[in-house]
Formats: sequence, C-alpha cells, structure tokens
Amino acid sequence: MPCTTILVGKDATNDHSTLIARTDDGHFDTKKLLVVKPKDQPRIYKSVISHLEITLPENPMRYTACPSVDPSHGIWAATGINTANVGMTATETITSNPRVLAADPLVEYRKAKTRREKDIPGGIGEEDIVVLVLPYIHSAREGVERLAVLLEQYGTYESNGIAFQDENEVWWMETIGGHHWMARRVPDDVCVINPNQFGMDAFDMTDAFGAKKAHLCSADLMDFIRDNRLDLNQSGTFNPRDIFGSRTDMDHIYNTPRAWFMGRYLTPRSHIWDGPNAEFTPESDNIPWSFVPDRKVTVEDVKYMLSSHYQGTPYNPYSNQDTGKRGMYRSIGINRTGVTSVCQIRSGVPEPIQGVEWICFGSTTFSALLPVYPNAPKMPDYLSRVTLDASTENFYWASRLIGALADSCYSDCIQHIERYHNTVMTEGRRLLREYDRRMTDSGDFTLTQEANEALCRMAKERTTDTLNKVLLEASTHMKNGYNRADN
Repeated sequence: MPCTTILVGKDATNDHSTLIARTDDGHFDTKKLLVVKPKDQPRIYKSVISHLEITLPENPMRYTACPSVDPSHGIWAATGINTANVGMTATETITSNPRVLAADPLVEYRKAKTRREKDIPGGIGEEDIVVLVLPYIHSAREGVERLAVLLEQYGTYESNGIAFQDENEVWWMETIGGHHWMARRVPDDVCVINPNQFGMDAFDMTDAFGAKKAHLCSADLMDFIRDNRLDLNQSGTFNPRDIFGSRTDMDHIYNTPRAWFMGRYLTPRSHIWDGPNAEFTPESDNIPWSFVPDRKVTVEDVKYMLSSHYQGTPYNPYSNQDTGKRGMYRSIGINRTGVTSVCQIRSGVPEPIQGVEWICFGSTTFSALLPVYPNAPKMPDYLSRVTLDASTENFYWASRLIGALADSCYSDCIQHIERYHNTVMTEGRRLLREYDRRMTDSGDFTLTQEANEALCRMAKERTTDTLNKVLLEASTHMKNGYNRADN
C-alpha cells in the first residue's frame, strides 16, 4: 500500500521520546481506532487475501489498532501501541527488483485449478502483520524477532517495511523477496525518511553476524547475496538499497521527491537542496535514508512533513503561479489516505501513560492530528463508531468531508485549515498536560478513559466548526452561483 514513513530516535526529539509515523494510503479505505482486548484477539488467525491459517500464542496483550471498517478484505490493523508500551506500524510498501524476486519469489496464494488439487496458501502481508505481532512483544527488538520467525516460516506475498519502537529504541525491518529480511536499530540521534522504496542505504554485516547489537538479518543472507550474484557495488561498500531495491523512472516521480522534501525540511542548513549547486534533487537516487536533523524534531514537524504537497517549491499543485512544474510529483499528503498515526513513547512520565497515539484520518493536508492515550479500556465513539456511510458524527468522515470541500477552493480555505490544525494540536497538548499531571499526582490511571473522551469532545467541536466554515467557502465557489447584479 503506498505510504510514507518517518522514524525519530529519542535523542533527535525535543522531549526524548521515540516516534514512529506513517500515512496509510489506501484507496479511500474507511478506518477506525479501536482497543483490542485479549479476549477479542483470535487464537487461530485466518488471512483473507492469502487464505493462510496461523495458530497464535495464548497470552496476547491489549493493544490499539486502526482496522478497516469493511472487513471483506481483511483486518489491515495498520498501527498500534500495546500495554507494554511497544508501538508498531505496518506496513510501508517498498520496492524490489527482478533479481531478488526471481531468487526468492513472493509467496502468493494459488487457487486449485481442478477438484483434485488443493488451494496453496500465500504468505503474510500488510493485512495481517500487526495482529500477528503487536499483542505478543515487549520491546521493539522482540517485534523484529517475532516477525522474522513468521516471515521465514510462512513467507510474504509483498515487499514491506515495518517499524517498531519502545521507550529507548526504534527498529526498522525490510523484507527481501519472499522469505528474507534485514533490520536496523535506528540511531538515537537521527530521523529516518522512507517513501515506498527499499530504504536502508547502509548495513553492518559484521554486527548482524556477530554481536547483533544494532543489525539483524536472515541467517543465510550473505549466502543468498553471493549465490545469486546480487551485490552490485564496485567500491566494496555494502549498500542494501542498491542490492535489494529499485531505481526506476517511476521512483523519480512517485518516491524520491518525497524523500527530497522531507530531507530538505529536516536539514535546511547542513545540506543544499535547491539551485544549481544542490546536493540532492527530487530525482536523486542517493538521498540518504536517515539524517541528523538541524534541530530537534517534534510531533508537529512530523505532521507537517506528512502533510506535504511541496509547499514552498515549484511543484506545489495548489500554487497560484504557473511554474510549469505544478503537480508533477506525488505529494505526501495525498487524497486517498485512510489514516495517519504518530506513535509516541515518552520518557519521564509514569509507565501507564508513556504511550500517546496521535491519529489523523483522511488527507493529512487538510486533517488535524489528535492525541489519545492508548492505555484505556476502549476508544471514544468519535474514533471507534465508524460505518461505511458518510457522517459528521465521527472523526474519520468529518475529516474526509473537510478535505474534499477545501481542496477545490484551497486558497480561500487554507486559513481555516491552518487555524484548525493549530487549535486541535494546542488544545490536545493542553489536555495531555492536564491529565498527565492529574494521573501522576493521584496515581489513578483509569483517567485515561476520561481524558480520551475530553480530547474527542474538543476535536468534534473544532472539526464541526471548521467543516461549517469550509462548507460555506466551497458553496460560494459553486459554478452555478449567480446574482441579479451579475447581468
């Protein structure tokens, strides 16, 4: 599924928290946010797409999930945080190449052609991974290790990147062909940007096959590379992106421009991004996978990057200037996004409230980011009671309506959108501070439910107000508008 991922180590954030974030860019996939209790976690998991059955452990933890409202194609849980304060987002669809896929083919479901034959199940994929992994892991590293076992046993039918976090670490894992994989611990002082491509551009094989401190991979990966003559690097430097990834004309339109915009935002002083002396352009194949940012990164920064439509550049589709380049590159804040999450695991607060899940439905360019405590018995109706019918009574559909209306009259609506984003973020942070203090002082962490209800009441009020304003602006720009004085 086309998505954009941002990962931030604890020393790169303003508050020493870890952040993992992703836009889930399905085809207008209707989403909701739920708390999955242990009694509701299946003991035998059945995949819809690959027709695979997997027996799950008997000790699941409670966790949050953002499943599809329509279950006909599977759960697609997307993102969540469990009671051990481990966050996960899955998955970022990444690219590969024919050399890799021929050597280790994807494991695709094969339906029997005759009555005598049996269906052959496929592997696991984005539909399944959060449900199979998140309820059973107590650290980010454990997430990599559990998913690695599943990949090696069942394989996968697609190429994916998966993020894990805990209070101290962020890990990024990428699949290689049908059964192989590699994972890196994100250095604490960097920010990773990953736009639908195989991302890692460096990997320490010595560590992966030795101490395993910050690098993990399939046990036979070196043999796999050698036996299939996959290594293309003449300099002797091991670059996984060159070996396992892609470099196509479509990447230069769809993927690398997104990395360019995010890198440009993170390091405006330490790198040159524009002009004839630019180190990197929107079509550069060597944009680094990670950067030490020029300043500490906040949740607001992550939201800004994931809302990008190349504002401030010639490629902005909403620009009033005809640059000849408007809309030529795929935006990050795209129309068909179902949900965007920023999973935050904080330091310096009591363990029951370390996790905060920031949720945004619909196109990030227009939708607000709302924080909630994942460690609660259930999510408020405003986030969880979503149907396939449009409604102003939930955050998903109200956000979608704002985006659809504001897009057609962007210049007239953008002031309402910016105020809306800032107000929800400001009020959201204020309520988090208030309830952090109350729960820390009292030791009563059942207040997470009350806090989430207060956050959703605020979001509904602000969202409805913005919808009213955007609807009025869009109505005044309808093509059938006419006044008597127009004669």
